[in-house]
Amino acid sequence: MPIDKSKITKEILEKASHCKTADELIALAEAEGFEITKAEADAYLAELDDVELDEEYLDKVAGGNNDGNCDDCWTRNFD
Repeated sequence: MPIDKSKITKEILEKASHCKTADELIALAEAEGFEITKAEADAYLAELDDVELDEEYLDKVAGGNNDGNCDDCWTRNFD
């Protein structure tokens, strides 16, 4: 069953970003009520190697406020 991404909070993302191994990430997921495979955990950790998450980014990913004033937002105003 796919993970319901709407239930992933910025706190969970923050904790996940500190996991160093797939086993740590799988244990975290289970503790938070999610099931992930080793392949999914490995893929997530590979993504983390390529991205450094800061607090502002985590807010955006977790559905935080988007005031439309950031240069890196993918939102545009259309008429």
